[in-house]
Amino acid sequence: MKRLLALLSVVALLAGGAACSSTKDTGTGTDGTKITLAFSAWPGWFPWQVAQEKGLFAANGVNVELKYFDNYLDSLSALANGAVTANSQTLNDTLISVSGNAKQTIVLVNDNSTGNDQIIAAPGISSLADLKGKTIAVEAGTVDHFLLLLALKKAGVASTDVTIKALPTADAAAAFKAGQVDAVGAFAPFTTTALERAGSKAIATSKDFPGAIPDHLVVNSTLVQARPNDIQALVNAWFAATGWIRAHPADAVAIMAKRAGVSPADYRGYDAGTTIFTSAQNLEAFTPGVTAAHLNFQAGQIADFMVSTGMVPQRPNLSGLLDARFVSAVPQG
Repeated sequence: MKRLLALLSVVALLAGGAACSSTKDTGTGTDGTKITLAFSAWPGWFPWQVAQEKGLFAANGVNVELKYFDNYLDSLSALANGAVTANSQTLNDTLISVSGNAKQTIVLVNDNSTGNDQIIAAPGISSLADLKGKTIAVEAGTVDHFLLLLALKKAGVASTDVTIKALPTADAAAAFKAGQVDAVGAFAPFTTTALERAGSKAIATSKDFPGAIPDHLVVNSTLVQARPNDIQALVNAWFAATGWIRAHPADAVAIMAKRAGVSPADYRGYDAGTTIFTSAQNLEAFTPGVTAAHLNFQAGQIADFMVSTGMVPQRPNLSGLLDARFVSAVPQG
């Protein structure tokens, strides 16, 4: 927990710096000025690679520098400190940054995790209750740490009953595979590495917590206000990419698997665990409501959970977090 609080302090400091920063561009049109878009290793974000390789950013009139991060946490920090102007990241991680006064706006739902975030355990551990007294590797403060806390709470296991070994997700999966820890919290494609340990299996996944891990395109709020047409073009490019993927599945899988560093066969295995949102599903998610299908409700639930578990010191201000105008302007389908 001390390590986690230290991490959150760093994020808060970065976020504070981001809150004071501003974009250089003030035009409201697609003026050709570059947007730096970050993403990392998650199946729901690899369509950005397709957008780049098939020229779909330029085709939609937006100048994008796509920047890939091997370490997901580094992409969060890059958006918080202004090194990039947009990032694909989870809702809970966005709320952590917002709790540190970062000015970030969600403009698009990329996907919902429906099984590709997993708690994987060694042979002999068949349930979450069996994790008592065990060591679990997970990247502290990120989505799979959040999933682990959710799963432990549901199983009635106190977080103090386990030992957390904080490692970057790639290293956590490798440590588990090598038998150095008893369990690991990881997301695809790193789950493939973890499950190479003989006899290992997932004892909890994001499928057990519907709607708990939505993934979004998150943009510096100043950029959203200064250049809405560019943000619209970026959102349009996303849907152009997902449309291209549907029309050319084999070629798309080849592009995304190469970026992920896995075989096309392994990549196809991630399909059920990541639900890419259509424009219609986006519109439903951005519509205010009182179920897990609605982002305003889910953000409130996650914020309350993070406060109750000590992940953040106080409830983040959710005002202005969601901007539905961009998905509203996309043809529904």
